[in-house]
Amino acid sequence: MKIIFTIDGVLEVIDLRAVIDEFRVLNMVKEINIELSPKFEIPAVMQKYDNGPVLIFNRVKNHKIPVVSGLAGSRKIFMKQLNCADLTDFYNKLLSAISNPCKPKVTSDGEFYDHTLNNDLYKLPILTFFEKDHAPYITSGVVYVRDPESGVQNASIHRLMLIDKNHLAIRIVPRHLYSIYQKYRVKNQPLPIAIAIGVNPLVALSASAPVPFNFDEMYVANSLLNKKLKVCSTPNSEIQVPSHAEIVIEASILPTDVDEGPFLDITGTYDEVRRQPLVEVTKIYCKPDPVYHGLLPAGAEHKLLMGMFREVKIYEHVKNVVPVVRGVNLTLGGTGWLHAVVSVSKQTEGDGKNVIFAAFSGHPSLKHVIVVDEDIDPYNMQDVEWAIATRLQGDKGLVIIPNARGSTLDPSGDQQTGLTTKIGVDATRPLNKPKEVFMRGVIPHNLNLEEI
Repeated sequence: MKIIFTIDGVLEVIDLRAVIDEFRVLNMVKEINIELSPKFEIPAVMQKYDNGPVLIFNRVKNHKIPVVSGLAGSRKIFMKQLNCADLTDFYNKLLSAISNPCKPKVTSDGEFYDHTLNNDLYKLPILTFFEKDHAPYITSGVVYVRDPESGVQNASIHRLMLIDKNHLAIRIVPRHLYSIYQKYRVKNQPLPIAIAIGVNPLVALSASAPVPFNFDEMYVANSLLNKKLKVCSTPNSEIQVPSHAEIVIEASILPTDVDEGPFLDITGTYDEVRRQPLVEVTKIYCKPDPVYHGLLPAGAEHKLLMGMFREVKIYEHVKNVVPVVRGVNLTLGGTGWLHAVVSVSKQTEGDGKNVIFAAFSGHPSLKHVIVVDEDIDPYNMQDVEWAIATRLQGDKGLVIIPNARGSTLDPSGDQQTGLTTKIGVDATRPLNKPKEVFMRGVIPHNLNLEEI
């Protein structure tokens, strides 16, 4: 088998099937061979194995296409792909990809070109996840669109509600796709788009990269993939998509609104019904034997794809305040979006509070942040709680910021304006007491406990 993750970190293949094969070699794949329904049954299993491994559902009731999930469900997956030595290396590689974007190679060799699904969305195993979901939803579709003025493409992930065999509703928030769509809507014209399902995890991650408007996210993906990403144009709209995509849908966003939702968002609570744009599908292409990527709403994969680059931005901002940052964790319990733990090497009193403000600056949607010392593992919440218990004095370590702009996803805040109260917790040890007072006991040994 051709190896993807080589010693020097060069990715030799990009195709999603090859990535899955490599994860299989690393014992990071679980195959489900019993027949399961795309309505509730497959999502129930996805939820059980939410923190890994990668799941492959080989027998989907009433469908020929298997479902895969968990492709982006852990930092380990991304770090394996990028051959990262540690988290600092990982953060720096993501930052480097944003700073050094690289145009992907254009090819005419798209494996999905010669196969179609007869313009019928019902042939896809689109999942119904939770009991109050209005309809089945595509959750992993990367939407590609070209700005009519600059000609630059944009990539972003959007939920797409199934309406009928060739119509979807798309949830759009006021960011880059929304801005491009408005240029067509004011003219009462449809906006051509392409939706790619089943792409390399790093391509999906790059679709959430915090880049400026008129910046092609596939350039970031190509940089992460060591300049090995190839793109090809869709036959009708000529929008460039990853040539390795399992499924590609050509469509248009119409200047027409329909009811969208309710649907479970990243917070694990239901988003309200909104009027959102209607999508009309014109063609569905696929590989000869495609796999369908299903992403569990509010699951680890959802949170990491949405939040990973936000962790990196927090890291970048905090590095301007303190020299050593052990790690940043947008916690799963904090919806992967609203809570962060930052582990730093404190130099002087006041560093903890400066880190709090830097974290809020790096991720404006952040609601609560906890700052801990470098000896605390930010990914171990028992460790973090211990730091709060032994190192925090509430009258000195709490920072409360009322009426600040946060996230409209927070059900306890103002979901129209995003106004919320932000809290920072400085759980670092005070420097005016001996370090030994705050040290934990250590058992000295030379055992390899992983072998016992």
